[in-house]
Amino acid sequence: MGQQEQLKIGLITSGGDAPGMNAAIRAVVRTAVFHGIKVYGFKRGYEGLIHTDIMEMNNKSVSDIIYRGGTMLLTARCAEMMTPEGQEKAANVCKILNLDALIVIGGDGSLHGGLALTERGVNVIGLAGTIDLDLPCTDYTIGFDTAVNTVMDAITKIRDTSTSHERCSVVEVMGRNAGYIALWCGISGGAEEVLVPEDLTVDETSVIEQIIKNRSSGKNHNLIIVAEGRGSKGKTEEFAKTIEKATGIETRATILGHLQRGGSPTAVDRMHAAMMGHKAVETILKGERNKMVIYKNAKYEAIDLAEALAAKREYDPSYYEIMKILSV
Repeated sequence: MGQQEQLKIGLITSGGDAPGMNAAIRAVVRTAVFHGIKVYGFKRGYEGLIHTDIMEMNNKSVSDIIYRGGTMLLTARCAEMMTPEGQEKAANVCKILNLDALIVIGGDGSLHGGLALTERGVNVIGLAGTIDLDLPCTDYTIGFDTAVNTVMDAITKIRDTSTSHERCSVVEVMGRNAGYIALWCGISGGAEEVLVPEDLTVDETSVIEQIIKNRSSGKNHNLIIVAEGRGSKGKTEEFAKTIEKATGIETRATILGHLQRGGSPTAVDRMHAAMMGHKAVETILKGERNKMVIYKNAKYEAIDLAEALAAKREYDPSYYEIMKILSV
């Protein structure tokens, strides 16, 4: 194996956890071991990297984790990593350990932290691990499918009881500043209305008018899905009260919250995570630096990290339009 036996890589999961992160960890470790590469996992993301909370990983380390939600390496929000001093500390740890690369599994904030490390000489390979699907460089992010299925299960149960009581249900889902979970669940769950951060033309007034119209046409239940970017900090509960006051229809708000992050990952998330983890190690073996592993046009690719994070996603209104057609 020669030089490959001397390669050493670090691995962290950072930011919000996402179902499938463990599958990605497993794929990274087992692909690395296959090629004779040493793997060091840092606990609690950048917090563990800065403070060298480290463990050497092998095939046994990742046994029986593929079906588990969350991340075996734990994760945390690291305020220190947002400072130049913290970034310098993290980079120095990578240099002292003589790491050939650091694999970062996380969302936009975590990957921007990795980008800062590249400016300090660290070779960073990023994997998109976030339920929000808010990274425009890739068609898929690890955890999205499981989160959508979790929401769908909840919506099905909520609809049963709300239909029985002829209520209106307002359900807030996660997604940060992106409305993809809300839109997918709006179409898949038969919602009458969806509010997303990308389209502010759909407001409380138009939703109330739609509910009144639906009731007059014979619909005895309305499901309204609100993305958290439109409904956080108590707005969803207040919106439900406004609907009830304006329509006279009993209205309940349900905030699904962090249960959307948990649970055993679906086969889709496990598959993407495994393929992305394997691709990350293969990218390092090829001698490539500072890349982002993505899934684009049904292919797994490694593209420039800086370019990947600079990309902008344009909102596609067709999802909402189709949801409205199907809700009639």
